[in-house]
Amino acid sequence: MTASHPLCPASLPPLVAVAHGSRVPEAPRTVTGLLALVRSLRPGLRVVLGHVELNEPPLPDALDALPAGDAILVPLLFGRGHHVKHDLPRAAAGAAHLSVRIAAPLGPHPLLAEALAGRLAETGWTGAGRPDGGVVLAAAGSRDPESEAGARGTAALLSARLGGTPVVPAYASAAEPTVPGAVAALRAAGRRNIALASCFAAPGRFAAHCAEAVPALPAARPLGAHPALARLVLHRYDEARARAGAPALHPSRGGLARAS
Repeated sequence: MTASHPLCPASLPPLVAVAHGSRVPEAPRTVTGLLALVRSLRPGLRVVLGHVELNEPPLPDALDALPAGDAILVPLLFGRGHHVKHDLPRAAAGAAHLSVRIAAPLGPHPLLAEALAGRLAETGWTGAGRPDGGVVLAAAGSRDPESEAGARGTAALLSARLGGTPVVPAYASAAEPTVPGAVAALRAAGRRNIALASCFAAPGRFAAHCAEAVPALPAARPLGAHPALARLVLHRYDEARARAGAPALHPSRGGLARAS
């Protein structure tokens, strides 16, 4: 058998995508579709899935199933809240046979703004760049101020992507404003052509709660297997590798790229 080249995807650390988990049956299928797209962009890279809660496999079981060596956790989460700061490090510490690095969450990043804008465009909303346009960016919410700052950063990037259209972050729980509160603030500023952007990787209780709170608005679906989100997952993986001095791989072709 021919030995793998040290830079071949097959010899790289596995990418362990960490989803939150949901009782909504469509959620696991959506995440599986996203990871299928990730694998197609980096053929040969081992990509596995673990969940923080509610779905199989739980993250500790996904880590236990890996052979001894390195692994990189990529949270399919959008801010540095409790799960990223506590649950993922706890699971990594419990996998004694692995050397685990934890990548940054998916937001904020221009690729996330690209995916959000793409899902908004699918709704037929026409407010981008118009004086009456506005967007509510629906997110899960967290009591961690760093998570809230990340949501504001994502909102700013999406606003720039939409030609300066105001984007107000709103939360399903634990933080203010709520989605109706954000809509009221936009309307008070004279914005009438308002849409809802869904900053969720997959359908779930929080995503549904946000959309149901404003049924008259065009509501984008969760991001799922959007090409920009798949590229972002690989970008976060490459960033985590680069922090240890390894050369990053191009997120769409699997070739070498200069680490930033």
